[in-house]
Amino acid sequence: MKTALITGATSGIGRATARALAREGINLVLCGRREERLDELKKELSKRVAVSTLCFDVRDREQVFNKIKSLPEKFSEINILINNAGNAHGLDSIQEGNIDDWDAMLDINVKGLLYVSKAIFPKMIHQGSGHIINIGSTAGKEVYPNGNVYCASKYAVDALNQAMRIDLNKHGIRVGAVNPGLTQTEFSEVRFKGDSEKAKSVYDGFQPLRPEDIADIIRFVVTRPYHVNIADLVVMPTAQANSTTVNKN
Repeated sequence: MKTALITGATSGIGRATARALAREGINLVLCGRREERLDELKKELSKRVAVSTLCFDVRDREQVFNKIKSLPEKFSEINILINNAGNAHGLDSIQEGNIDDWDAMLDINVKGLLYVSKAIFPKMIHQGSGHIINIGSTAGKEVYPNGNVYCASKYAVDALNQAMRIDLNKHGIRVGAVNPGLTQTEFSEVRFKGDSEKAKSVYDGFQPLRPEDIADIIRFVVTRPYHVNIADLVVMPTAQANSTTVNKN
C-alpha cells in the first residue's frame, strides 16, 4: 500500500486531496500548522486508511527535518509527495509592496517547498521510485498586475518542478506540477488579510474551481501507470481565459 505526504493538508486543495487519496486506499501523512484541524481530518480518514499527522510550519527548516524524521516506521516510506502548502499575501504594486508579505510568500512557496522536498528526496532515492506533485499556479505561467512577488514565487515553483524532474530522472522518480487557476478556497481571505467581503468578491459572477476539482486531478495523476508522468498541467475554470480575462455575468 502506498503512502502520500501532503503539506498544507488542513484546508482547501490539501484537505480535498487527502480525502481523494484516502478513497484510493493510499495511506496518508498529513502536514499543516493547525493541529486541531489535522486531528479532525485524521479522525475522519482513519476509517479508510492509516493516517499520521505532523504539525509544523514549512518555513521552519529545523522543524521540517525533525518532524519528518520522527515519522513512525509504518510511514517512513513515502511514495507520493504533494507539495501543496503555499500562500499569497497582499495585492499591491511592487513599489508599494510590504516586505513582510514578500518574505512570507518566498519563505512558504519556495523555501518551504524546498525544505520538505529535501527531507523526502533521500527516501525516494533509496527506494528507486517516488512521485512528487508540486502545486503551482497560473500565476507561475503569466504575471498579472500587482501579482509581482507572488507570481515570482510561483514561477520559482515552475522552475523547481522542471529542475527536480531533470535531476531525479536517473532515480526513477516521477515529478510533475498541477497549476490551478481561480479556485475558491481560503486563499483570497489570506491574501486580503481577513477581509471576507473583498475575498468573496474575487469569485462573484462566475463558477470558480473547487478544491475537489483539483484533488480529483491529483488523484488521476498519481494513479497513472508508472511509465506515465504528467509533467505540467494547467487547470482553469471555464469562465477564465487567462489571469485577467474572466467572464463574469
